[in-house]
Amino acid sequence: MKLRMTALAAATLAALPFAAGAPAQAADPVKIGMITTLSGGGSGLGIDIRDGFLLAVEEGGGQLGGVPVEVLVEDDARKPDVATEIANRMVERDEVDIMTGIVWSNLAIAVVPKVTREGVFYISPNAGPSLLAGRGCHENYFNVAWQNDNLHEAMGQYVQDQGFETAYILAPNYPAGQDALAGFKRYYKGEIVGEVYTQLGQTDYAAELAALRDADPDAVFFFLPGGMGISFIKQYDQAGLNGEIPLFGPAFSFDQGILGAVGDAALGVVNSSQWNKDIDNAANKNFVEGFRKAYGRLPSLYASQGYDAAKLIASALAKTGGVGDRDAFRAALEAADFESTRGAFRFNSNHHPIQTIYVREVVKEGEVLTNRIVGTAFEEHGDAYAEECSM
Repeated sequence: MKLRMTALAAATLAALPFAAGAPAQAADPVKIGMITTLSGGGSGLGIDIRDGFLLAVEEGGGQLGGVPVEVLVEDDARKPDVATEIANRMVERDEVDIMTGIVWSNLAIAVVPKVTREGVFYISPNAGPSLLAGRGCHENYFNVAWQNDNLHEAMGQYVQDQGFETAYILAPNYPAGQDALAGFKRYYKGEIVGEVYTQLGQTDYAAELAALRDADPDAVFFFLPGGMGISFIKQYDQAGLNGEIPLFGPAFSFDQGILGAVGDAALGVVNSSQWNKDIDNAANKNFVEGFRKAYGRLPSLYASQGYDAAKLIASALAKTGGVGDRDAFRAALEAADFESTRGAFRFNSNHHPIQTIYVREVVKEGEVLTNRIVGTAFEEHGDAYAEECSM
């Protein structure tokens, strides 16, 4: 397994037991280009995606589905122009067969349409913007995580079912944030007393919290991934709102990599996810154990998605032996014949998942904050944009 990465990524992997001295592979491996966020804001998400993906490759001895792979990893620094430049280089110079890794929807929209038109397969381990699920879908694009709206739809349904009559909702002003609030409103039928779009990367929410308090909602729903969510949850608690207005969100702001930074302010918060470490199946148990052994930390939702992305590719390569026959490889991807960490998984007609979405609660296990599944929001849940896809 050959890796080309930034200094940050190389330094991170060098600390892992399996990173050094990987065995040389046979000639002409399948080339996989990973563009993800490894520095700056949101880097924890990209690091987890990368680590989950590379764990699956390592489990295969540098192969996926019995086929040698070369994984080229580069840092997009959460900048669309950087991601586009890297993608162009990977397609034109490196001649990658498959691409993966992008965290953010605005970067995915900048990169995915072009690379898929060039004949490269793109396997998304995270970003699932409505544009790419609907009218901008492509036969070479697959999303192994979700369509952006899905976890927010689940929280909209949950908040509706719990009888909250009014809600205040907020998210960053970028494609995933817009999809998030659209998804929540699709299933929540109460009154929205405030709908706020914050700046991407914002960390000071004093003004938003003051407006929220004045609106006096029955519940608050927010989508603020990475450092944005850490700041918001802490400030929500510091403002004394935790005991006054119940807070709800998707897994993105209550994931394993974030809870340690948030601390006890997150205890008891209910959130939605298609994955958790306590899902009881062999694939998930193997993943959780393997990740902890390799990296010395609990896996996150993002790590599970990176791992599943690699397992999907492995399942297709096991059937085709490579990507030379594009139609055969595409059909093998569509079959999704792999054991997902989340259990039941299949693709919709737009190559986005149909899957169960759970309700989780933030709890403490000893001194470690984590999540446990407390219910199910949806079973066999697809997305609202598949009918717009004309593949």
